[in-house]
Amino acid sequence: MSCRLIVLYYSRHGATRSLAQQIARGIESIDGCEALLRTVNEIESGDDPLDPIITLDELKNCAGLAMGSPVWFGNMAGALKHFWDKTTPLWLAGDLIDKPACVFTASSSMHGGQETTLQSMMLPLLHHGMLILGIPYSEPALHATRSGGTPYGASAVTTHQPRTLSQDEIALAQQAGKRLARCARQLKEL
Repeated sequence: MSCRLIVLYYSRHGATRSLAQQIARGIESIDGCEALLRTVNEIESGDDPLDPIITLDELKNCAGLAMGSPVWFGNMAGALKHFWDKTTPLWLAGDLIDKPACVFTASSSMHGGQETTLQSMMLPLLHHGMLILGIPYSEPALHATRSGGTPYGASAVTTHQPRTLSQDEIALAQQAGKRLARCARQLKEL
């Protein structure tokens, strides 16, 4: 039984996409689970996306969702919010109810609004009836990190150049993906 999970993100400078890739690695390390990297349309004209644009049908049919955005003034990016504003048909039909989800983010400073951004992304997921997963403190990297990572979700601080993830950020993103995949697979087997 294949368990397909969406890793949906918006990324302007690449850090959020790097986290998305690590979450996808975590998902795919779980037997029977597949990660689909997807992004959203720009509101204004921009570069061509590196990954396919998500469709409502893909979201409807996924077994679980990881969603990520850079921190924009302590909130999710407008392009990601714009996408969720168009998901009313899925909400009316209850298509996402009881599907597991997690969130992730990247900021340019340690106190740049990571936790409020993670919480802002949870709101539409809660309205859709999704089951929100965080990162439990049983993950050793959550205690040791000096860059990114919160119990609300995976995160990264991208002050360093080139914008590479720390080992803790990678470990926590992969663990978030693994936890999401395990939960999605268990729910699918019910």
